[in-house]
Order: sequence, then C-alpha cells, then structure tokens
Amino acid sequence: MTDGAGGERFAIVVARFYVEIADRLVAGAREVLSGAGAAVDVHEVPGAFELPLAARLCLDSGRYAGVACLGCVVRGETDHYDFVCAGAARGIAEVGLESRAPCAFGVLTVENREQALERSGGGKRHAGREAAEAVLRMAALRRELDSG
Repeated sequence: MTDGAGGERFAIVVARFYVEIADRLVAGAREVLSGAGAAVDVHEVPGAFELPLAARLCLDSGRYAGVACLGCVVRGETDHYDFVCAGAARGIAEVGLESRAPCAFGVLTVENREQALERSGGGKRHAGREAAEAVLRMAALRRELDSG
C-alpha cells in the first residue's frame, strides 16, 4: 500500500551501468509513483557510485519531495563491488539525513544477472517498486509531522 502523493514531484535517479536491469527498476518505480498521483522525472547516471550526488543535486534543486535511487551492482572478481555498494548505501543514507527529504535505496547488490532479474520484477521482489513505495511513505510521514 502506498500513500497518495497529491501532485507532488519525485525524482528517480538511476545508474545505467546494467541497462536492462535499470529499465526494469525504473518501470516499477514509475508505475508506483505515477499511480499515487505524483509527477516523476528520471535522471540517469553512469553507475551506483554516482547515485548519492545525483540525489543530492535533485533535492538541492527544491523541485522534488523525494528521490528513489535505483541501480544494480553485480559482484565481480575484485573488491570493487564492496567499495561501490558501501559508498552508494552510505551516501544515499547521508543525503536523506542531511536534506531531511526521503531518499530511498533501491540498489540491487547481487551475485549475478539472474539474481538481478529476479529482484527487478522477475518473481522474488521488485526493488524499483519497493524504493518508490518507501519514498512515498516517508514523504507522507514528513507531511504528517510537519503539519502537526
């Protein structure tokens, strides 16, 4: 269940490194946000490491009630995966805390392409939808607390 967005505008920032997965994540997030009555803008970045800065730029613009950060990182043969995942997660959390605006983590951190497909609408979960639902709920909570 999602909270109504009452015409608010939300951003989706998406890492395009894995294009097929990114498209699936965006489609799910857009469906949830649009279905709640929100206006949606999509901003693309090269990879997951760039998501926190993109989210911050979106929120600093004053145009958005929240941001859903989407992407996929697939484990490789080096430690690069660990650094990218940790940096993206920490950065996205910091943006939300510092800006006091909803900033959801919809980044798949998986072992392989099959896991990514399963978690982007292929049966197990849909991280894009879940991130959009989280942003909507947190935006509603912020409205509730600000008005009371």
